[in-house]
Amino acid sequence: MKIASAGSIKPDSRAAIREACDTLKRKLGAPPTMVFAHWSVAHSAPTIGEEIARRFPGCRFHGASSCRGAMTEEGVLFSAGYGLALLGIADPGGAYGVASRGFADDPRQNAARAVLEAIADAGRPGEMPDLVRLLSTPGRENEVLAGIEDVLGPGIAIIGGSAADNDVGGDWKIISAGTCFGQGLSVGVLYPSTPLYFSFHNGYSPADHRGTVTATHGRIITSIDHHPAAQVYNEWTNGLISQVLPAGGPVLNTTTLNPLGRVVGHIGSVPYFNLAHPDRVSADGGLSTFADISPGEELVLMQGTVETLISRAGRVAQAASQGGHIPPERISGALVTYCAGCMLTVKERIDEVVTSLNKAMANRPFLGSFTFGEQGCFSGGENRHGNLMISVIIFSGPADHGQR
Repeated sequence: MKIASAGSIKPDSRAAIREACDTLKRKLGAPPTMVFAHWSVAHSAPTIGEEIARRFPGCRFHGASSCRGAMTEEGVLFSAGYGLALLGIADPGGAYGVASRGFADDPRQNAARAVLEAIADAGRPGEMPDLVRLLSTPGRENEVLAGIEDVLGPGIAIIGGSAADNDVGGDWKIISAGTCFGQGLSVGVLYPSTPLYFSFHNGYSPADHRGTVTATHGRIITSIDHHPAAQVYNEWTNGLISQVLPAGGPVLNTTTLNPLGRVVGHIGSVPYFNLAHPDRVSADGGLSTFADISPGEELVLMQGTVETLISRAGRVAQAASQGGHIPPERISGALVTYCAGCMLTVKERIDEVVTSLNKAMANRPFLGSFTFGEQGCFSGGENRHGNLMISVIIFSGPADHGQR
């Protein structure tokens, strides 16, 4: 197995993807078996898909738009709203398959069909993949996860992220061979020739405030402990969203360091949390998030800092490699999913996130996307959709073949 990354900040979509493909081909020194792609919505998604297919015939690939751009071990690819990056895997001993579908009227059923089609595309019918890489447009992630688990059961890790744009305007896109969707999903099933490892965490700690959801409407939390949800959140955060309460409005940037957590499980007696990011206050005092929350769930106010969001990426990568008992120098490459809300909060210090990842992975090639929702597998094996999360998938080197 050989892995390499490549990117471009050229403003012309065709020129940018051609530059990235040429660089990737040169670095790999062999045709890629699988290519992953992420780009700013300033670029044309169909053009990116067309050029990857033309430059690498027979290669499996999938990708999704990413907020503002992407990152690799060489740095962050943002330039006047333009940036794209690729990660290529040359692994003739492995198998990879992809499939994409629109949501239509039944995202769960279409996700189930897509994962079966991806397994057939990999030439491994009846064989469980080592991991499912999921890319979805925002809004139906829980149904998509359920559809994949309908086919594979809950024992296979599902890791990925929700496509993003630059302003939550709905311009996000998903691509794979011959398809491009504004509302849909793409799944990649991975059967690499060497083991892979992963980790899925957040950079927040629980505060003292907690309450029970007593009413919801879609992704809007209507009430907590029978009081208007936005009012409760405002009290918990010492007036953080006071200015928006009277008439409602966006609070996405204001609430990034104080999301809402739900306990997923415990390691010993220590709980681990899945997060929901409040993004808007409704006119009637509801609080909407980028995740599904049900009545009866307990919410815990979480707290973080810019420093923890910067350092956490490296710690998640370190946790992934330690899970496989492999030193950083035996990493072949990695896929990183980093929440766009976290990226926009650290802003000018995003280069320090790259530095953190490079230190943890000994400067091995990686591709990082900035997503509007993250899907991952927790320590207890629970596949979940959340917000403000970070995941790292590490592909190990040949020396680790046979270890699990």
